Amino acid sequence: MALQRQRTDERKRDTREKIQLGGLIAKAGLRHEDKAVLLGLLVEAAEALKDNETRERFRRRGKAIFEDDQ
Repeated sequence: MALQRQRTDERKRDTREKIQLGGLIAKAGLRHEDKAVLLGLLVEAAEALKDNETRERFRRRGKAIFEDDQ
């Protein structure tokens, strides 16, 4: 019983995270973009994040967008 509840909780957390990530795609204006393009963009972005200056620039820009929403 406890194992089943743990698995259910993990699935719920995973689902919530995926919904939030999808929301970010929509927020960025990419809702209607081809999935292959999105994946390529994200893979390249992941590579770019290895550079700390680029990571910080992305972070600042994202924070500013979230702050504009409030």
